[in-house]
Amino acid sequence: MSRLFDVCLIASWYSSNIGVLLLNKYLLSNYGFKYPIFLTLCHMMACSLLSYIASSWLKIVPLQTIRSRSQFLKISALGIIFCSSVVTGNVSLRYLPVSFNQAVGATTPFFTAVFAYLLTFRREGWLTYVTLIPVVAGCVIASGGEPSFHLFGFLMCIGATAARALKSVVQGILLSSDGEKLHSMNLLMYMAPVAVLVLVPAAFFMERDVVGITISLARDDTKFIFYLLFNSSLAYFVNLTNFLVTKHTSALTLQVLGNAKGAVAVVISILIFQNPVSVTGIFGYSITVTGVFLYSEAKKRSRSN
Repeated sequence: MSRLFDVCLIASWYSSNIGVLLLNKYLLSNYGFKYPIFLTLCHMMACSLLSYIASSWLKIVPLQTIRSRSQFLKISALGIIFCSSVVTGNVSLRYLPVSFNQAVGATTPFFTAVFAYLLTFRREGWLTYVTLIPVVAGCVIASGGEPSFHLFGFLMCIGATAARALKSVVQGILLSSDGEKLHSMNLLMYMAPVAVLVLVPAAFFMERDVVGITISLARDDTKFIFYLLFNSSLAYFVNLTNFLVTKHTSALTLQVLGNAKGAVAVVISILIFQNPVSVTGIFGYSITVTGVFLYSEAKKRSRSN
């Protein structure tokens, strides 16, 4: 019974992760809803509401409170970085196919190593740095062979990948003391409202009349509201299933699943959206994924030594 539960949990994790990615792409590119900031705002509002319900009412995780002004400011800084990574990622999906988006996103370990060195002066073993060479080289090869390459979309995707890496490093620095450490779901509950406060003025100033356009679309097509609500809920369930898989399996299992998730998302997106791919692009992405796997192995060895 426990094995069946774990399988269902992993299936839910895959479905929510890949589902939100594909639905974001559909809404922003195929459906024609060209408002990534407002879409991210919907995600953050859903995360704020659902994470509060999960912690305060359903007691899925124990509720932790913010203990000091200093902790609040640190969480706010993380919320802004988190918000930036999601917005730039969604913007990139307007211009790039999911397959290439995932190829660029796989370079996260490279940016993590760079930020860790710049901000904490922490050096990894030489083998770990060597494994980053195929991670970056594969991305360069994939970029050169991408039929649907778009420079602005590519830069936004690089920005999103870098911001994700920066958040993980900064989180380790800012919330390192035992008194300030927060559970991942509690951290989301406090970061998401900060992101909402940033995104509300950004959406209204940079995506003018987006509320009126959203209402108009909802009147013309009732399915649009379902897409928006379902997509926003999935954005929360990505985080929830991420936590549950780690809790019931292990962080290592999640890492292995994460490495495979990108490849699965690429295959499914190509089948759904029929975007053109090249042999060079596939070759480049394969090199990057191999590099990420080798990087994970090198990190494990360095910890065990």
